[in-house]
Amino acid sequence: MTASLYLASASPRRRDLLAQLGVSFGLLLGRESPKEPAAVDESVLAGETPDHYVRRITRLKAQVGWQRLLHRPTLPRLPVLAADTTVGVGSDILGTPGSPGEAREMLTRLSGATHRVLTGVAVIQGDRLALRVSETSVTFCALDPARIARYVDTGEPLDKAGGYGIQGPAGAFVTRLEGSYTGVVGLPLFETAELLREFGLTVA
Repeated sequence: MTASLYLASASPRRRDLLAQLGVSFGLLLGRESPKEPAAVDESVLAGETPDHYVRRITRLKAQVGWQRLLHRPTLPRLPVLAADTTVGVGSDILGTPGSPGEAREMLTRLSGATHRVLTGVAVIQGDRLALRVSETSVTFCALDPARIARYVDTGEPLDKAGGYGIQGPAGAFVTRLEGSYTGVVGLPLFETAELLREFGLTVA
């Protein structure tokens, strides 16, 4: 099947979710030459809020994806889709933990409390870029240190914003969810479908 767009993400979860919309897509991953732009620097700016951060990083990921496409002359100039998921606790941003210890700290902070999951999705084609943000409120049950340690030992938290993946064992931590489940997984299907239709794609 001929691709209708490119996905600028290495996340297998986003690939699976995008496939649910019934669109064909190719992957636009990594640098094929030194001339292509490097990966987006996802460092948090001083005083940056979760809302501003997720919009900024999502936009940058889309722009980098488009620039990579321009450096590959054999590929058609199809729309490029990019996404970013951010966990917010108040004004603080919980990114991807850099170590098991950091994952334990994040999960301890989320234990017995409510946090926000913001997932931005953007589509870019030429000078046109459109962006949507899905916001979901997630409440965790109280987690004792032993339960947190067992989860961290699975290795799952180490590549996930906020130190957990709702589609895995951590789904059992959630007592309440208000918003988009697929947004928490990594690609909000409602907002994604809206964007793709704006760019003329047929979506299931």
